[in-house]
Amino acid sequence: MGNKHSSPVVPDQSREQRIGINTNHDHSAPVSRISLRYHKSQASLLKSISSQDTLSYKKPSASPHNYPNVTHLSSTLTTYTPLTPSISRHDAESRAYSAFLKSFPEYQSTWILDTLRRTDFARLDRTGETYVDYMGGAQHPESLVRVHSTFLTETVMGNTHSVSNSSKLSSRYADEARDAVLSFFQAPPGYTVVFTANATAALKLVGEAYPFKSNNSYILGADSHNSVHGIREYALRRGAKVHYIPSTSTGGFVISTAKDILSQHRPQNASSLFALTGLSNITNAKNPLSILAFASSLGYHTLLDAAALAPSSVISLSETPVDAMVVSFYKMFGYPTGVGALIVKESFLEILERPWFAGGTVDVVQVPGSIFTRTRVLHEQFEDGTINFMTLPAVTDGLRFLSAYLPFLPLRLSCLTHYLTTSLSCLRHDSTGTPVVKILSKFPSRRLKSVGEQGDSGSTISLVFLSAREMISNSFIEHVAVSRNISLRTGCMCNPGGAASLLGIQGQMERLYSGVTLKDFERVVGRELGVVRISLGLASNFQDVWNIVMFASSLADSRTRQALWDTWTNVPIGQAL
Repeated sequence: MGNKHSSPVVPDQSREQRIGINTNHDHSAPVSRISLRYHKSQASLLKSISSQDTLSYKKPSASPHNYPNVTHLSSTLTTYTPLTPSISRHDAESRAYSAFLKSFPEYQSTWILDTLRRTDFARLDRTGETYVDYMGGAQHPESLVRVHSTFLTETVMGNTHSVSNSSKLSSRYADEARDAVLSFFQAPPGYTVVFTANATAALKLVGEAYPFKSNNSYILGADSHNSVHGIREYALRRGAKVHYIPSTSTGGFVISTAKDILSQHRPQNASSLFALTGLSNITNAKNPLSILAFASSLGYHTLLDAAALAPSSVISLSETPVDAMVVSFYKMFGYPTGVGALIVKESFLEILERPWFAGGTVDVVQVPGSIFTRTRVLHEQFEDGTINFMTLPAVTDGLRFLSAYLPFLPLRLSCLTHYLTTSLSCLRHDSTGTPVVKILSKFPSRRLKSVGEQGDSGSTISLVFLSAREMISNSFIEHVAVSRNISLRTGCMCNPGGAASLLGIQGQMERLYSGVTLKDFERVVGRELGVVRISLGLASNFQDVWNIVMFASSLADSRTRQALWDTWTNVPIGQAL
């Protein structure tokens, strides 16, 4: 009739015991010992942590929970060799790196990530690619892919909607992945995980099922992703009101303004929904999560878009008990793609009204007729069809991998972002002495000094390049970047509100009309819309930011810039730019 199988009961253990996630992020100093606990065949994953690991493991005679080919690991002593400028090198990059370390001595506390770059992300140096689009997607650790590939070759898994041995095994790994997600985000009892295709699909689940009515509201910030804006269509169709919190010129919002709007439209006789963007994917503004508690105190249900926030920030649902939060795992650790999650209070799921049912979400369906009964397992009611069960073990591994390095990441990114913004801001054209770039996104208000600190902004820089007289086309910048093996991004980043704020075109945005196209909008504005976005992440190092500075410096030279422009304008018609 519907589901014949519900997830089996997992033995009574803590989440940490089952999946080995370290939720203690209180690191005041760099560590060289990383203890990763049991989770199936893990040798190559641990091997990536350092090029000088001491690793011991043994295969048990009987695998726990009847998992096949399971490997037990003892505590791993990890050592690492810092990357220091070679005494034999006297080039500009080596000198710049030495100066960088003098200006940012705290960077040395994150040298364990340089070891990670040499092992799990060595392909970046082998291929010569400067990857600075981590906001678009993280680079995958090579060991994570190797571990998952080995796992798939040694394991027989089946559709979770059955009771066969292969199906039971898939269900166990799915449950393990749910526990891993809940542990990573420090979720207290009462939360569950709904696996989706990505964060957008998770937002759509909430939007289509939230009980919007004519007497309630949907409140959101202007500086939000289109997937957050899209929920307004469900609200408007059901008669609810939509209210925006305006963005500042550098993104985000003024918290007093947000509180005023939330108070003005506070729920009366019906619930309303407040959606918060944790970190803007274009303006670099990190909104204070404390506003969620304020909204909740007024009677709002709260929804956190953490897709951009989760890859480099510690999020504790125990400290910020939002009703629902969405993430995409490929943005956090690169692999697998096609899997996201709605981390949600079970009490919130119970008020949602799904507009349809599908395979996997029901127990009984009357045909012909109109009667159906949803499955008794709450999260299964929202997982349409078959979940991506073959990749969920990689999610567990990826969270373990990220948990080992996440404490070091904010400090490292703070150093690199400060250096990059300062260096770019100092560049001047050789002919006029005018700036080469204009940085539009939010600057960090403070510099982090120690491991474990959290920043008040992200590590994204949105800017425009300037000639001696006007803005240079983003298409030209992207063309030159491709020729230099630099992966960056241009455009509005699916965040029209944030882009309009940075570019100062809110007035033109208000005058848009039904059926307008991007080309129409650009004709009104008089230039190509969008910014150049540079975003750093887990595998970023000094060489990456140095390459960006050198790339921008080359455009400060009038002869070089003209030669590049001539090459670009002679690209054959039909070739992608």
